[in-house]
Amino acid sequence: MIEYLYAGGIIFLGIFGGILLLKIFSYLEKKAANTKNVMDDILFASIGKPLAISVVIISVYYALLNIALPEDYSWIAEARVLNIALIIIATWIVSGFFHSFISNYGKTLASRTKSELDDKLFGILESSIKYIIWFLGFIYILSYLGIEITPIVASAGVFGIAISFAAQDIIANFFGGAMILADRPFKIGDRVKIEGELGDVVSLGVRSTRIKTLDHQLLTIPNSVFSSSIVTNYAMPDVKLKVKIPVSVAYGSDVKKVKELLLEIAVRASKEEEYILQDPAPGVYFLEFGESSLNYMMVIWAGRFNMSWEVKDKINFLIDERFTEEGIEIPFPQMDIHVKKEII
Repeated sequence: MIEYLYAGGIIFLGIFGGILLLKIFSYLEKKAANTKNVMDDILFASIGKPLAISVVIISVYYALLNIALPEDYSWIAEARVLNIALIIIATWIVSGFFHSFISNYGKTLASRTKSELDDKLFGILESSIKYIIWFLGFIYILSYLGIEITPIVASAGVFGIAISFAAQDIIANFFGGAMILADRPFKIGDRVKIEGELGDVVSLGVRSTRIKTLDHQLLTIPNSVFSSSIVTNYAMPDVKLKVKIPVSVAYGSDVKKVKELLLEIAVRASKEEEYILQDPAPGVYFLEFGESSLNYMMVIWAGRFNMSWEVKDKINFLIDERFTEEGIEIPFPQMDIHVKKEII
């Protein structure tokens, strides 16, 4: 009877010690919350409950050592049972620590960028780290018990290979998204062109990237396509855009005067509209003698990559106005046919 009272006293002390530890760690967590350092919050939150429970488990183990257990239940008081319990507690602490660490510092790092992709990557890592650590803890327990873990690891490897083949597109898109995050070839709001599709990036996801075309159509493109294709980013290295406007005039026009007029039009447009830049300065080039026209090229710099149509609209209106005033003819394609008459 005395041994049972003694065992009960040990368990009572263990429970009391566990509750006391919870109170102490709760107090320390509140104190740590008032500091700028996040690491102490993570440590106290990770250790508190597991440590309190481990005190109770140890007290129960030593209490069982002082009483006579039935033969069928004698294994409960074996040292390896206590060690397995402590391994589980240690796994709990480690998984909680890494989960809290990634949750706190991952969100801090992700908040420093405008991209949504890194937020989602840290979210996936945050949710998966616990499963990884608990799996490693389970493998360690089997190894401690002397159970051959090689077949289990091999089976897990075969299962992983099967899953990877079944989900290879998902994995490719995931790593494609990771490459976009690391390399940063574009960001939300940039205008990009990929495989003939032109549009503005509206969202970056783990599996895909969404682009809104100039016709306001939403395209969902897998990230693996971006990682394996040539992407033209019109917003990098800066947002200005070179706009080329071809102009043709009829043969017989004053070549020098036409060039001067076109340059005058470009300069005037840059002074009247903010979206047309004066620096870099516009340029006009006489390129070639065409089949039915003299061909020029105007080079105008738009202030933003999405203003090319506005630039062309402004310049074309001014060209029509000035050419009409100066009597300069804009030709249409024509072909002269000469017929030779034979005298019989």
